[in-house]
Amino acid sequence: MSAIEAIVCRDVGRKTQALIDASRGELGTAAEALAGATSVGLITGFFVPRGETPAAETDGPVGTALLAAALSACGVPARIAVDAPCEAAVRAAIEAAGGGVVVDVVSLDDKAGIGRVAQAWQAAGVSHAVAIERCGPSPDGRPRNMRGVDVSPWTAPLDQLFTAHDWVRIGVGDGGNEIGMGRLPKNIIAETVPNGAEIACVTGCDHLVVAGVSNWGAYGLIAALAVVRPDWAPTLGRFLTAERDAAVTRATVENAGAIDGVTALREATVDGFGAEVHAAVVDDLRRIAWSKSAD
Repeated sequence: MSAIEAIVCRDVGRKTQALIDASRGELGTAAEALAGATSVGLITGFFVPRGETPAAETDGPVGTALLAAALSACGVPARIAVDAPCEAAVRAAIEAAGGGVVVDVVSLDDKAGIGRVAQAWQAAGVSHAVAIERCGPSPDGRPRNMRGVDVSPWTAPLDQLFTAHDWVRIGVGDGGNEIGMGRLPKNIIAETVPNGAEIACVTGCDHLVVAGVSNWGAYGLIAALAVVRPDWAPTLGRFLTAERDAAVTRATVENAGAIDGVTALREATVDGFGAEVHAAVVDDLRRIAWSKSAD
């Protein structure tokens, strides 16, 4: 688990090392918790309101779709909640990942939408909620991107879904402004991350994964599940390959117009990193987790 965590939980330039250190070991506990899930609800989608064409970013939908599809293939029903601005990217990612995942969409002006989705999750027997690269409320109650910009005009309060029931809550993020980061020691984001005092998400969770890239956090959970549940390993391995990661990323861009959240360009990159960087992460995870599960 420590080897898997070392691959996905590393600072790639956001000054998040203190956050990573404070949450060390939680990827393993998150995977152990997720291995006991009967049904999983996931939340993702981060809208980027800048660049030539504002759109959902590639980080989040890709990893979420692959984790959800992998769980579904292992017999754990999965569904993804997203707001309307990021819906197309999530649907494109799910289709490219293999399908089999329900999508719950909340419109920005639908005040009753969160409650309806929460009821649908409870009716479906959701036991675990996983938020991946989903902006949450900062200290002033408004969701903010890494630049400190208020993105509430493009962001439904899906943090309320995350906390709507007593399901086990897992948060995955990479900057400090994502749902789940409220689990960290008070003021650590403000003291270490640029604009941290303004952007720090106050919503906590039971298990927090602070990754270098949020998609990597999702991949780390897949790899860790292969270790915790070796009977799932062959199935999980189908969803964590460099080829599938690249294909799902391309689909969000080509079929849904997603953009890179760092460069704001419509290209099949994630957080400024090309396919070769993500492929190396996936290959390392496979080398460690699947050789271990084979033992």
